[in-house]
Amino acid sequence: MKANAKADVANRASALAQQLSDALVRERVVPRFVDSYVVDHGRYGLQVHAGLYRDLLALLQREALLAMSAHALEIIAKGTGGRQKSKPTPLNRKEAAAFRQKFLAALARQQRWNAGAALEFQSDLQMYEDILARASGTRRSRKPFEAANHPFVDRGGFLLDSSFLENARLAASRALTSLEELTAQVTDLVLHESPLSKSAKQS
Repeated sequence: MKANAKADVANRASALAQQLSDALVRERVVPRFVDSYVVDHGRYGLQVHAGLYRDLLALLQREALLAMSAHALEIIAKGTGGRQKSKPTPLNRKEAAAFRQKFLAALARQQRWNAGAALEFQSDLQMYEDILARASGTRRSRKPFEAANHPFVDRGGFLLDSSFLENARLAASRALTSLEELTAQVTDLVLHESPLSKSAKQS
């Protein structure tokens, strides 16, 4: 891969990491997810202790970032996103691995993770990707009362309210839809700042 192509990949990966993180905070997907669940199901106890509530939001924010990262990397690697008339070209394995590495490094810097936290996030992301890869053949549209088959739904639902898990999973499933829509929008913008695939293919 030529130097300019490597720089392009690094710049795009860094931009994607930053913009995903910013969008997650700006759009308040996680706080809205939790607050609406509390109101809908009368689970006001989840908000009684300010410290525990902040910890819950932080844990769910991390799970949301995992879900967004997995979805964005899938779009980048497979060329499944993008504008209707300008689909990104799928990357080969080497290109996808390079982008993933740069993305995770940029995310670790932006989140100010130490080495242990960065490795733990990478491990959890790999788990997300493995589960989603196994489920890819059975994905289908779901009814409003069905929870998605997705690690964010299972993990997020358990973190939110393990005592009423099915209600929490349905709420997490709705939040996942918002996260994936937001991820597609952000990734589309980053992809079309300048064509990643074009510069990568010049390597």
